[in-house]
Amino acid sequence: MDNSNYVSLSLATALQRKLEVTANNMANANSAGFKGERVVFSSYLHRDPTAATGDTNFLIDRGSYIDSQQGAVSHTGNPLDVALKGNGWFSYETPQGQRVYGRDGHFATDVQGNLVTLSGARVLDIAGNPIALPPDAAAELSISRTGMISSLENGAIAQIGVFELPDLQTYERIGNGMFVQPDIAGLRPPVPDTGSEIIQGAIEGSNVQPVVEMTRMMSIQKAYERAVQLMNGEDELRRDLLRRVGRPAT
Repeated sequence: MDNSNYVSLSLATALQRKLEVTANNMANANSAGFKGERVVFSSYLHRDPTAATGDTNFLIDRGSYIDSQQGAVSHTGNPLDVALKGNGWFSYETPQGQRVYGRDGHFATDVQGNLVTLSGARVLDIAGNPIALPPDAAAELSISRTGMISSLENGAIAQIGVFELPDLQTYERIGNGMFVQPDIAGLRPPVPDTGSEIIQGAIEGSNVQPVVEMTRMMSIQKAYERAVQLMNGEDELRRDLLRRVGRPAT
């Protein structure tokens, strides 16, 4: 395989990765609190003084990053719905006991009275403990901008935990708009975030813009098709050369 095929293959591989990420963004355009993902590529210059065509540039997938831009806030009137305004993150405990973080504030209560997400993860307070609501308290709950849950009958109940994630770009997606801190030495732990505010009766939507993502997807697909066509063209030239070389002399 010559350099032209290697270049086309590196481009096609990178574009396939970008297409997968863009498709996932599109699929979550209506998911509460979802944060889009962006892929980062770089160019690698291979210097070969002996090559007749000179130096060669290859495309390398450098990974991806989380787009933490604020999503649009829409009011629902549901007293258990909360939207985050700022850079903070809610903390949850999954049914498997894993501590994760996300921005989905579409909450409900389970049969035990625990405050949970619609996917079943328990919402944690500022100390990292699950939040349990008194029976029949959901309708009269008041949630302050700092996340303090209270009611006239029970007074202060708990404070919803909002955390700053110093090493956010190292976190791993696990689905349902949630992230988990990887087991990497030296990462800074999450800390309480006092700069963000909570809005009761509202939901933060996804920060993905469907029209922009659709346009990006179409552009990626066209670029991918060109890369594949270039590889197919090189293969056809090689086959033609072999046919000519193997043809008996007349």
